[in-house]
Amino acid sequence: MKLVIASDVHGAARWCERLMAAIDAESPDRVVLLGDLLYHGPRNDLPADYAPKEVIAMLNGIADQVIAVRGNCEAEVDQMVLDFPCMATYDVLWDGETGRELFLTHGHVYGPGLHNSVDVWPTLPAGAAFVYGHTHVKVLREVEGHAGVTVFNPGSVGIPKDGTHSYGIYEDGRFEHRVWEEQS
Repeated sequence: MKLVIASDVHGAARWCERLMAAIDAESPDRVVLLGDLLYHGPRNDLPADYAPKEVIAMLNGIADQVIAVRGNCEAEVDQMVLDFPCMATYDVLWDGETGRELFLTHGHVYGPGLHNSVDVWPTLPAGAAFVYGHTHVKVLREVEGHAGVTVFNPGSVGIPKDGTHSYGIYEDGRFEHRVWEEQS
């Protein structure tokens, strides 16, 4: 199973275009979107390339591939314009090839307690992965007190807090970050 994992697009059309190109190049089985897709939110500056209607069109173009969860910036109107479900607090994927459970969430209701995510864990079996967004900061590690559970945050497509726009890949039971270089 190969997944492209992305979070926190926040209506940034130029960076969403880069995500679409990456999805094309990666040819994943599914695309996991971890919330905050269209709106920039009151705590973030407006992205320079803010164009949520363009982002809607791009994401609807891959609707049949998408598994999405709700971020803290999603609202009912987002579900009205997106052609895939996006209002679930979490989802769970089972990787039948590796026997690994992937718990997918945004990070504001369930979170591993890193950066500004809440510290609320679901019950996860050993070998599982806790996959979240929300913090706009890349993470790939285990967290003390949760041995055997991999914690992964792909960072942010649209408004990174660490200065690098990114997404993630899950393939053959492993997570990796993909970071885009700035374009002029």
